[in-house]
Amino acid sequence: MARRFTLRADDAAAAPRLTIDYAAALNAQQLAAATAGAGPVLIIAGAGSGKTRTLIYRVAYLVETGALPEQIVLLTFTRRAARQMVDRASGLLDGRCARVEGGTFHSFCAGILRRHGARLGYPSNFTILDASDAADVIDMLRTERGLHRAEKRFPRKKALQALLSEACNRDLPLAALAEESGAAFAAHVAEIEALAADYRSYKAQHGLADYDDLLVLTLRLLTEHDDARRLVAGACRHVLVDEYQDTNRLQAQLVQRFAGVHGNVTAVGDDAQSIYGFRGADYRNILGFPEAFPGAQLFKLEQNYRSTQPILALANEIIGQAAHGYRKRLFSARAGGDLPALVPATDSRTESRFVAQTVLALREEGAPLGRIAVLFRSSYNAFDLELELNRRGVPFVKHGGMRLAEAAHIKDVVGYLRVLENPRDAVAWMRLLQLLEGVGPKTAQQIAAALLSRGDPFAATLPPAPKRAAEALGGLLGALRPLAAEAPPVAVQIERILAHYLPALRRIHFEDYPRREQDLEHLAALAGAFPDRTALLTSLSLDPIEEAAGLADPAEPEESPLVLSTIHSAKGLEYHTVFLIHALDGVLPSAYALADDAELDEERRLFYVAVTRAETNLFITYPIIGYQRGAGAYLTRPSRFVTDLPETVLERCGLDEEGAG
Repeated sequence: MARRFTLRADDAAAAPRLTIDYAAALNAQQLAAATAGAGPVLIIAGAGSGKTRTLIYRVAYLVETGALPEQIVLLTFTRRAARQMVDRASGLLDGRCARVEGGTFHSFCAGILRRHGARLGYPSNFTILDASDAADVIDMLRTERGLHRAEKRFPRKKALQALLSEACNRDLPLAALAEESGAAFAAHVAEIEALAADYRSYKAQHGLADYDDLLVLTLRLLTEHDDARRLVAGACRHVLVDEYQDTNRLQAQLVQRFAGVHGNVTAVGDDAQSIYGFRGADYRNILGFPEAFPGAQLFKLEQNYRSTQPILALANEIIGQAAHGYRKRLFSARAGGDLPALVPATDSRTESRFVAQTVLALREEGAPLGRIAVLFRSSYNAFDLELELNRRGVPFVKHGGMRLAEAAHIKDVVGYLRVLENPRDAVAWMRLLQLLEGVGPKTAQQIAAALLSRGDPFAATLPPAPKRAAEALGGLLGALRPLAAEAPPVAVQIERILAHYLPALRRIHFEDYPRREQDLEHLAALAGAFPDRTALLTSLSLDPIEEAAGLADPAEPEESPLVLSTIHSAKGLEYHTVFLIHALDGVLPSAYALADDAELDEERRLFYVAVTRAETNLFITYPIIGYQRGAGAYLTRPSRFVTDLPETVLERCGLDEEGAG
């Protein structure tokens, strides 16, 4: 019988001497999570609870307790986030942490494919296509199939690339997604599927991979080739994943493969902040973590370092009504402060006046404009406020979506108003003429010159024009002529303009025209607040960013502008004061989510994210009277997320006009 030897435990290795005082640097919940033992670990980190800090200290702790930095993989959703975490961990400990493998899922997978992709027939020097490159390849293949000459207009390259990417990230059959995405795609399902097959073949033949392929091919490699899986997973002694609630199904499966040898995976995230379902993020990944990784240790971070307790009480109440999720109660040492305020306004114009007035009052009290944010569900919800801020000279910056006056379809409609206001406006004429089917820049220039050379550009007689454009040109002039002669109220002018423009909108922007029509309906509603066309055009043309330096106090030449942002773009940020506007049923939650419990829950999480951006003040506002093109004024309903909340967490406020009554 072969002899056996016993290796005595190394006391120094069994109890390594730590150089960082973790207990002094972290609260009790953070400490338990950062110093958890081996195996799967799930950290549910509430809003403002120090998630990043905890993850950084966990990286340092793993290195201090013997893990080789090169065998620690830190996966994030941006390269910047990974770099900052590794740098901060290095600052805590020493240069060893700089050797941690930190990066995005895509960059980590690209490295794996460079080393092992030959098993799938991919050379180590394969080219990575960005979204624009991918769209160009699709366009080339689209043309080769003659689809650009299809009887029914075929989707354009960017729309096709987005569709293929969404199918991949949401793990949906392409045909099903095409049907779900509207008639423009549903009419071409067979052709789109054939084009997708061409695209896959072309990439394989030419050593190309788009962003989605980096995930798909890596998962395929680690599933079909066990030797590659053992090599990759064997080198991943610890896998740490930030924002786990934002992973899609592919990424969750990859995490399982990466941790398949050592079983050490730390996932950090908050199911209550999973708001990117439209990008493919699947909140079920974080809810199902204990089943995917049996024996997982669960830690919750509930102490919030951002908000006052009254704001957190409201947040707890809102998310507590979600159908699914990890239960937690955020708490704060900041016990004082006002209750969040629910402020109904008569209409959108009044809502905007209240927000602008309160912003200026807060600024006078010492809150910088750049520390105040106005949040909204969709970009068009802020159009009325943009006009009010312009009127008052309040500088602002907008994140997420386009400004009212920047969107192409808005600029088109404004083009009609501009030629009515100034028939000599050659630039506006050029824009309108190129909306006509069969009219390009050169033809538009010739027609515009002819129109401007005669006394009345709107005259019934047509200027010289190609035969194919003559009928459309006659329709354009026929729509403009009575408006120029009658000069009805500006809201009526826009109604008539839209009747003429919408067919062109659907032809030019047919993949997403319903969203653009929604913007135009809002513009039509806003127009009623202006006494005439001149006032509306003047307000739309103002640019508060360029004016910001002139508007700021000379003693504060670098004052940051007020922040206007979609809720999605505000995630991860924090502000002294937050206004959540247009808190209406059908807006937040979106009308599209009302019939689906899962989508309604995501809308609730979106509301929760908005609320938890606020540090000191929170105002939730909505207009009582709405306006819909074709239907006129109607009574709105406040968001169902606030209607049944107790008065102990939300103060119902009134809004009075000065001097009224």
